[in-house]
Amino acid sequence: MLTITETDFQRLVRFVKQNYGIDLSKKKQLILGRLSNTILSMGFPSFQAYVDHLIRNQKPEDLELMLNKLTTNYTYFMREESHFEFFTDVILPYLLQTKKDRVLSIWSAGCASGEEPYTISMILKEYLGSKASMWDTRVLATDISQNALKAAANAVYDETSLRNLPAGWKSKYFRSAGSPGLYTVSPEIKSNVIFRTFNLMDPIRFRLKFDVIFCRNVMIYFDQETKNSLVNRFYNATNPGGYLLIGHSESLNKESTPYKYLRPATYRKE
Repeated sequence: MLTITETDFQRLVRFVKQNYGIDLSKKKQLILGRLSNTILSMGFPSFQAYVDHLIRNQKPEDLELMLNKLTTNYTYFMREESHFEFFTDVILPYLLQTKKDRVLSIWSAGCASGEEPYTISMILKEYLGSKASMWDTRVLATDISQNALKAAANAVYDETSLRNLPAGWKSKYFRSAGSPGLYTVSPEIKSNVIFRTFNLMDPIRFRLKFDVIFCRNVMIYFDQETKNSLVNRFYNATNPGGYLLIGHSESLNKESTPYKYLRPATYRKE
């Protein structure tokens, strides 16, 4: 295995933090373990040569490969199910009562391979039923990873990813993907999600403000300062009365966040 000097480690840490907000300052062994084979296969003789190349050239495909190696995108349908229960029982009744234009503005920020926005779309379809066609329910789903977005748009999943779905949803919202044990999302659910590349370090300038922002298990990679800055940008991009849902392993500082704390991992803009 390659070795990495403290100087090159810190150079890579600073570069990733400044450009993507991801804090790798305590991840030296993870960097070594996940990048060594990649660096050798790319023909670089050392970590120093690789870091030089990354910083100097900043080729999108090389940056993409590095990010995919260093961040994990493990997810599945109905992950952290209590969020979706709250979404169904509290958020949707409120939105249907107050959104006179019948436009629901929902953002899956850090959508990984698509399970989250497709889950949201299935819940919307279930909840609205025959009235679904009267509403604009399209979900914006963003990620920094092109690989993740390609997988999400492809929308092919195995049995393991579908294991937590309510009874009947698999036959209702999925089709066989042509291979045993693989399934693809039905066209009506697939067409309800708009996928876009987006770096959460960038200014948030979408056309509409959001009624609900799902940003779950993304900020675990950020330090406190980066997280605070992102949450403030989320707040400015949230409609009054709108919600922010984060991962259950994450928390916001109740003293500094402008959102009102409702329950674990659930916040609201008053």
